[in-house]
Amino acid sequence: MAITALNSAATGLRALSTRIDVVANNLANAETTAFKRSRVNFEDLMYQAVKQPGSQNAAGDISPSGIYVGLGVRISNTQLDTEQGSLENTGRPLDISISGNGFYKIKILDTIGSGEGYTRNGNFFINNKGELVLGMGDGYKLIPPITFPAGVNESTVGVAEDGTVTYIKPGSNTKSVAGQLQITQFRNPQGLSLLGGSIYTETDASGPPLESKPGENGAGSVLQNFLEGSNVDPVKELVTLIKTQRAFELNSQSIQTADQALQTIGNLRRG
Repeated sequence: MAITALNSAATGLRALSTRIDVVANNLANAETTAFKRSRVNFEDLMYQAVKQPGSQNAAGDISPSGIYVGLGVRISNTQLDTEQGSLENTGRPLDISISGNGFYKIKILDTIGSGEGYTRNGNFFINNKGELVLGMGDGYKLIPPITFPAGVNESTVGVAEDGTVTYIKPGSNTKSVAGQLQITQFRNPQGLSLLGGSIYTETDASGPPLESKPGENGAGSVLQNFLEGSNVDPVKELVTLIKTQRAFELNSQSIQTADQALQTIGNLRRG
């Protein structure tokens, strides 16, 4: 009946409205460092079985197919696209990108998860205590920490592809090791929880963190003087937005058609 069509079209409008929200967020973060776009996946709802396939008629013939009326659509999940964004050469020594798989582990609030977050944003700074911290929020500290002695200028900091961080003391030409960058991987990175600020946290779906040095056990290497850009393709997102808008209009038309059918049925009594 037309009422079923109304409800089915309404589920389509709700799902497509959410997809528009997700696409808009992707486009808004097209220039956000290390941002990962999300994709909305849909699935159909339950079906009303008007006639089962294989049923027999009065003559004993078996029906080769049945009659099913679908009840609409819903969003099954929003899937994180972990494809690497383009690497941009900034020329800044403390811009350290990950080329390949993995995340940096950082210290976040103890009240959030286990107090550990993960990010691919490699925009680092040296704070007033000489610690290497992430240049967003209030300056999230690396895990394990890397500390420089007083007077070290960022221009003397060197980072090898295997994550070894070195520096040169003022008045010296000798390199000293400040620490070792670690890369954390997950079996299912799409299962990570999104906190905002390009920070993710572990969940049961993501699996436990797997830590290793850059370049080992499938982990990516690190590149000094580079930052990873957003992996959002504006053209692709705009095409998705247009398709979603057209589908939204079609569902709106379905509601109008169902409404007209109900109005016609209601006028039969007056006729």
